[in-house]
Amino acid sequence: MTLLEVRGLEVTYPGGAAAVRGVDLSLAAGQKLGIAGESGCGKSSLALALLRLLPAGARVTGEVLLDGEDVLTMRWGQVRAVRWAGASIVFQGAMHSLNPVHRVGDQIAEPILLHRRTTTAAARKRAGELMEQVGLPAARAAAYPHELSGGQRQRVMIAMALACAPRLIIADEPTTALDVMIQAQILRLSEQLVSEQDLGLIMISHDLAVLADTCDRLAVMYAGRVVEEGPAREVHEDARHPYANALSAAFPRIGDPASRFAPRGLAGDPPDPAALPSGCTFHPRCPVALDSCAAHDQELREAGPERRAACVHVGTTVPGPATATEDARTRGHDVADR
Repeated sequence: MTLLEVRGLEVTYPGGAAAVRGVDLSLAAGQKLGIAGESGCGKSSLALALLRLLPAGARVTGEVLLDGEDVLTMRWGQVRAVRWAGASIVFQGAMHSLNPVHRVGDQIAEPILLHRRTTTAAARKRAGELMEQVGLPAARAAAYPHELSGGQRQRVMIAMALACAPRLIIADEPTTALDVMIQAQILRLSEQLVSEQDLGLIMISHDLAVLADTCDRLAVMYAGRVVEEGPAREVHEDARHPYANALSAAFPRIGDPASRFAPRGLAGDPPDPAALPSGCTFHPRCPVALDSCAAHDQELREAGPERRAACVHVGTTVPGPATATEDARTRGHDVADR
């Protein structure tokens, strides 16, 4: 059964900045969906739009169906009930998300008190149980955020997200600034919780390798649009869109000396959402762009079993990362390490 269905979602900020442009996504209970892309590609705006957490000046259109009900057309009372209880979000940077003057146990208990008819004692007991569920001793509920390590704070954020037993969790860069060992622990914990509680998980990251190891499906965003979607490992290892290809190649691969010592990437940055180029928005940076790409945008099309990509080369052989890099150099692009 489909838990979340996103149809034609668009987010425009004051000044005409188109942060999200016609995104369609779906997620089933027990499924993990990764969303990847560089900074400025619209990942966080998409996540915030799902729970109507964007600033008042943002214009949002489309549909966000959570268990069949459109979050975007709900009354504010319904939206308040959906947040925490229906869907919750884990923000990046736990130190900035937690209140430094309140004990972490009280912060976990707060949404329970707001959304459940219960006593303070019962909410605090539940907070301790949630801490143990995410691998922290219940006694640490009395600690303040600065008394915990980065990984422990991130576990507190996950415990808060689970406080009211939501069906959907959105994790926006949940392992940012964590060392690789703690990152691996947080990712394993997320997978375990999804499996045990039949949750839907949306995980946002710039790291395709992390998402390929963690998620079932992967959507790659560029300039506010999904440019490729499919089974996570297939997209990471055999991307059909040049941008997804370059994003994957930018990370060194274990056991591949050439990749380790010469990681590849793309010069420049994603375009300004308020001044998008004509045609395919990726064409100014694309190493395999055709003349027609500057005039005609590309819609998502079938790119294999359960795969879609928005590229004129879909259905033909798309050059791999190494070939694409050489092509870019011959066309005068400075393809640099990122």
